[in-house]
Amino acid sequence: MSDFISFENVEKIYRSGEVEIKALGGVSFGIKKGEICVIVGASGAGKTTLLNILGGMDTLTSGRAVIDGADISSFGRKQLASYRRFDVGFVFQFYNLVPNLTARENVQLASQICRDHIESGEALKSVGLEERMDNFPAQLSGGEQQRVAIARALAKKPKLLLCDEPTGALDYATGKAILKLLQDTSRSSGMTVVIVTHNSALCGMADRVVRMKSGGVESVTLNENPTPIEQIEW
Repeated sequence: MSDFISFENVEKIYRSGEVEIKALGGVSFGIKKGEICVIVGASGAGKTTLLNILGGMDTLTSGRAVIDGADISSFGRKQLASYRRFDVGFVFQFYNLVPNLTARENVQLASQICRDHIESGEALKSVGLEERMDNFPAQLSGGEQQRVAIARALAKKPKLLLCDEPTGALDYATGKAILKLLQDTSRSSGMTVVIVTHNSALCGMADRVVRMKSGGVESVTLNENPTPIEQIEW
């Protein structure tokens, strides 16, 4: 089976005047469809830059990034906007919910921009929030807010779910519940999930682990038997 995601010698250089900062230097790896991939590394390793390129939020300087057969590195601004709109779901560390909208209305924001989507009520029910749909973010716990963010991403029925430190703002027990939700969603729907984190303990849950250091890939490891979330500790 060919790779669903393929990075080929990807470089990203940021320029400020005469100063150049190489955020990614010759990064190459692949991810199969339906896999959970954890990208792990210390702060400054290039994880977020890689995630931003994967999500069409940033462009690369050289190399190729191919997602589901489409070379997104050749996309213009309109094509990237369409890619972000229809193909990618985002889950961020700090939820990014609209505070004056209810949980249901936050999820509707995503479903309204897509041709094919899951109804907001169904998406919220899938993450266990059927009793909290009409609550505002301030009335929800951190874990519940993150579940709304996941429901909002899933409502788009994305090909790819990108998670940037999804448990970083949560306590241990709530973080494990969120990771189990992501793992279960991937297994039940066949959705490809990429999780960026500095927490190496999460590597056990992944089908594939990409370790990054100083803007490059240090190693790519396959887990034949991913660890159930219940058995992961940090």
